[in-house]
Amino acid sequence: MPTTVTLLATSAMGLESIVANEVKALGYEDVQVENGKVIFKADIQAIPRCNLWLRTADRLKVIIGEFEATTFDELFEQTKALAWHEYIPEDGSFPVTGKSVKSILYSVPDCQSIVKKAIVEKLKQKHGVASRMPESGALYKVEIALLKDKATLTIDTSGAGLHKRGYRIGQGEAPLKETLAAALVQLTNWKPDYPLVDVFCGSGTILIEAAFIGQNIAPGFNRSFASEEWAWIGDKRWAQAFDEAESLANYDQALDITGSDIDPKMIEIAKNNAMEAGLADLIQWKQMQATDFQPKVPNGYIISNPPYGERIGDKKQVEALYEALGETMRLHPSWSVYVLTSNEKFESLYGAKATKRRKLFNGFIKVDYYQYFGKHEKKGES
Repeated sequence: MPTTVTLLATSAMGLESIVANEVKALGYEDVQVENGKVIFKADIQAIPRCNLWLRTADRLKVIIGEFEATTFDELFEQTKALAWHEYIPEDGSFPVTGKSVKSILYSVPDCQSIVKKAIVEKLKQKHGVASRMPESGALYKVEIALLKDKATLTIDTSGAGLHKRGYRIGQGEAPLKETLAAALVQLTNWKPDYPLVDVFCGSGTILIEAAFIGQNIAPGFNRSFASEEWAWIGDKRWAQAFDEAESLANYDQALDITGSDIDPKMIEIAKNNAMEAGLADLIQWKQMQATDFQPKVPNGYIISNPPYGERIGDKKQVEALYEALGETMRLHPSWSVYVLTSNEKFESLYGAKATKRRKLFNGFIKVDYYQYFGKHEKKGES
């Protein structure tokens, strides 16, 4: 059984630094950031803790080994040399997936097959199995990833992707991934004692993630993970991680969070999702047009992922919404506004240059996160 592990948190492009900050906030300092991933060394307890707490990572994997491989023989022998028996028990189920980028070994099915054979050989040798491995127990999903002839072999600890929090029972046509929604909130300086509004709330994902952040609720608290079944981690470590998450949640933190959408069906979906997340009383939902929004108090925040107007018929309508939002918010300079869109003309339509812009991806769509910092009023000012 390993005592320490090297972990790889996968990330959407553009979110790596946020994932790294979350890892460091959990107390893991030995952090290395690369494209699409964050790598760090930690004790075994990090596996349950990171699965429960990472809001913006896609998956958490254990790195079993890394090496150069330019022939199938090298791939087989070096894979077989790794300590698979320390991770996968005699009855473990270990399907192998793969990918290859700019590598001599470009045939992914062949690489998967060779890695599978090498692991089988190692496990038979170490577990003393003469016939086929039964593969009737817990899941240990292995991946062989080849990049410029460097092979990285991992086992996925998460199971379903970390964005699957378990609360989204309904969604609209173009739902925002929960991990990206959490990142949008974390890229602001919103604090739970400030008002927060999403005027294009859709299925409510941004605001549900904000409420989790506001009350310090671990995003993975209501779901299960593949590695909960792994004997070498054990029930005790998982119980400790869940107990820690429960003790750190601040359920008494009051929140002023409101979501609105023009579509009454989306409001119903958002309400149901919030209820499933255990946040039914914390978020107000209103069916209304974004153009009807008028702040009633100072120092609030808007975080929104409005329609992008990519379909030709919608474009003018969406652009008029951007203009109207800009006109409204100019009358409320203490409010901060954060908008995610692929529309490159957003700043001219909104009528102001953003304080900051950050390039991100919403799925495969290149988007910009336009950030307008409000000038907060002190109490007693008006």
